[in-house]
Amino acid sequence: MKSSTSAAADLALAKRIGTGDHAAFENLMRTYNGKLFRIARAILKDDGDAEDALQDAYLEAYRHVDEFHGGSELGTWLTRIVINQSLMRLRKDKRRSSIVPFRGMTMDADSPEAQVPDHRSESPSAAAIRAETRRILEQRIDELPSSFRMVFVMREVEDMGIDEIAACLSISPATVRTRLFRARALLRAALARDIDVATGDVFAFAGARCDRIVANVLARLSAETSA
Repeated sequence: MKSSTSAAADLALAKRIGTGDHAAFENLMRTYNGKLFRIARAILKDDGDAEDALQDAYLEAYRHVDEFHGGSELGTWLTRIVINQSLMRLRKDKRRSSIVPFRGMTMDADSPEAQVPDHRSESPSAAAIRAETRRILEQRIDELPSSFRMVFVMREVEDMGIDEIAACLSISPATVRTRLFRARALLRAALARDIDVATGDVFAFAGARCDRIVANVLARLSAETSA
């Protein structure tokens, strides 16, 4: 539950922004940028579109900040605006017509990473492996149904609470848990398939390595027999 102290802080910040305090608005954006970008990205599946939607959402929030009365957390209020802006962009983009929107965010649940610290001592090979792992994970998250993907990112990537997610999406906490369970199951299945396919290539032996070993053995054998 929201404390009276945080509620008062949210209202004070909103009031400052409403008076045209751009420094306060900049502080607000820097506080929520990462979280809101990932939420927009979860809907739009495109970095550029997510950035555009987030910018539109911030402008919308700035224009209507006087409508924030503290009924919810300021972050929750912003999240709702970002979701609405992202869905509007999704509906208007004919190139994404094959992606099913939330339709009021009441999709039936039964219908069809966190950032890693950049260690300076990390070897190039380890960095490459980490980058490839992240790419595969992001790709599989993108393939989740939109309602599942949204809940997964909000909970697992942004560590938002079940009740907060429910409030942002206007669904029940039980539905949030159901979608999260389904998202995890689908993601585990997809990653398991990736591992099964990759297992056959572990310590690959064919190609150049095979040719090199054969050539070296034949060369050594030839040297021994001619000695």
